[in-house]
Amino acid sequence: MKLSFSDFAPKRLAGFLGALLLCGYASMSQAAWQPTKTVEFIVPAGTGGGADQMARLIQGIITKNKLMSSSMVVVNKGGGAGAEGFLDVKNSKGEPHKIIITLSNMFTTPLATGVPFSWKDMTPVAMMALDEFVLWVNAESPYKTAQDYLSAVKTANPRMKMGGTGSKQEDQIITALIEKSASTKFIYVPYKGGGEVAVQLVGQHIHSTVNNPIEAVAQWRGGKLRPLCVFDGKRMPYKEKVADIAWGDIPTCKESGLDVEYLMLRGIFMAPGVTADQTAFYVDLMQKVRATPEWKKFMDEGAFNQTFMTGTDFVRWVTNEDVRHRLLMQEAGFIAK
Repeated sequence: MKLSFSDFAPKRLAGFLGALLLCGYASMSQAAWQPTKTVEFIVPAGTGGGADQMARLIQGIITKNKLMSSSMVVVNKGGGAGAEGFLDVKNSKGEPHKIIITLSNMFTTPLATGVPFSWKDMTPVAMMALDEFVLWVNAESPYKTAQDYLSAVKTANPRMKMGGTGSKQEDQIITALIEKSASTKFIYVPYKGGGEVAVQLVGQHIHSTVNNPIEAVAQWRGGKLRPLCVFDGKRMPYKEKVADIAWGDIPTCKESGLDVEYLMLRGIFMAPGVTADQTAFYVDLMQKVRATPEWKKFMDEGAFNQTFMTGTDFVRWVTNEDVRHRLLMQEAGFIAK
């Protein structure tokens, strides 16, 4: 089963897109508004994971390069699979001193928990990147390819353990897609964040993960983990060798006989009810962050898909993903009753 980002077309965008076009915030090179107090940068996940790492990098880049006059503080609010952070932003209508880094739990959390939240309860700012997912095993395991590993999974008794961040979120969705595509089953073991997931695989408490590159690169460099395939439609365009191979040498899962694709959002949103000038300030700020060498190094080391979007393009993409995730969650049986 192949899944791609263009599978689902948005049907209800005219009013929302028209409003954004009237604002014209994405095209403004300079924002008339500036923060007047500390900006709270919310991470709707635990510490050490991909979202936390990216938020803290952005905060560090802004501070180091003096990209704004006010300070910025990163606050983790990962309770309820991120619902704590999302509801905080939703309930901060008109507050321009609060931004949030979003991942795909923006779609999955309300579906899985029934919490009264939608991405439409926030103001889109920018897609900073798309994060890859890689199928990882312990480097001491005998598995050299995805098919080697999946063949072993099919006959294992007891079942092999797949570790991931949270329940009914991105990692478990991918696990369910693998199970369907490969006609196999795992015991899924949830953890609080990608950093903990990688540590558990190094310690051989689980047999595999589908961690993001940035969450497992340190352990790969240390010779503790082995990547088997990447869940993208094409190989990662990075040639620098990390261990004995480069990111770009890792085959796609489709090449490896596992027809599953999944990329995750790393985006910035604001509270509802903010003005066009306030939104434009953060669009401009994130563009400045992306122009720094620190950001470019982070993108390369974490093997990110460096797609960047703002304005109506970003809204269209998010709308498509909202529809797609609802279908994926329904198929996996993850939607709250």
